[in-house]
Amino acid sequence: MTSTADTPLLLLVEDDERLRERLARAFTTRGYDVRQAGDLAEARALIAEETPELVVLDLRMPGGYGLDLIPELLAADPATKIVVLTGYGSVATAIDAVHMGAVHYLTKPADADEILAAFTRDPKGREASAESLQPMSLDRVEWEHINRVLADCGYNISEAARVLGIHRRSLQRKLAKYPPQR
Repeated sequence: MTSTADTPLLLLVEDDERLRERLARAFTTRGYDVRQAGDLAEARALIAEETPELVVLDLRMPGGYGLDLIPELLAADPATKIVVLTGYGSVATAIDAVHMGAVHYLTKPADADEILAAFTRDPKGREASAESLQPMSLDRVEWEHINRVLADCGYNISEAARVLGIHRRSLQRKLAKYPPQR
């Protein structure tokens, strides 16, 4: 399982098998040597064999959070570029991902071209877009606050519910929904 010197090794860590297969085919046709992992344990085994240059990492997966893998990837090779991909995007987790060493953070759906472009973008140096200058809706503000508290509680839903003063099941229902648009 070694890549050739001129073919970059890309590790795709995604629990959604259909999405993972589709992205793997797209990256392969673009000239990348792709390895796939459906969970964190499988990803750790692949990293032990060979360190990838590029990693596409899903945030929520069986066996933990994708963010847990970032320090391990960077310890194996500090030059590894990581893009976090999630269907449950929030400002809090995006900030956490970038602070931990990810080069970018994208919300699903994202195609292969968007993901590859994210490896070369500077998340801190981009100009503000007209959309980013629009005020957030109250639903979006609530979503961001909940995710910030959840991150501060180490992604412990019971603890976050206690801090927020809501029932754990209510918090789980809110987290199961896609984030509201701006």
